[in-house]
Amino acid sequence: MTTLAVYAGTFDPFTFGHIDIARRAHRLFPGLVIAVSTNPEKAPLFSLAERQRIIRNAVRGMRGVSIDSFDGLLVDYMRRRGAHVVIRGLRALSDFEYEFQMALMNRKLNDEIETVFLMPHERYSYLSSRLVKEIALLGGDVSQFVTPMVEQMLKERMSTHPKGERR
Repeated sequence: MTTLAVYAGTFDPFTFGHIDIARRAHRLFPGLVIAVSTNPEKAPLFSLAERQRIIRNAVRGMRGVSIDSFDGLLVDYMRRRGAHVVIRGLRALSDFEYEFQMALMNRKLNDEIETVFLMPHERYSYLSSRLVKEIALLGGDVSQFVTPMVEQMLKERMSTHPKGERR
């Protein structure tokens, strides 16, 4: 029986760092769900459907990987899916404190859930969706951080974004 793992996040947008973590998780857990959070507090740049399409494109060819979405508590979603492993990426020591608190809280809410922390390749250790969006907003080249699909979508979105109007 394959253990079902869930790699959850807002993924706005899905970067090469996210892809790296998904591949590492897939090697350990052939049953992997990439679950996109609808978290409205983060005010995502891309819609839920767009983020799912981006991820589907990025992980095509990875058998056993599915894309889903959820709102509410991750532990409730995992219970509904019958999953027992949460995948979390750790880029730097600064991520650890927050991720550690989340792992302990998830365990308190459901002690059948284990959190597995994975580190991305060093070349992605500084990469975040927030920084990618900021670079794109300021007209920078994001091609080394995201797939061509995301790069194009960012260019289109930033050209119509109020802050994207450069003087």
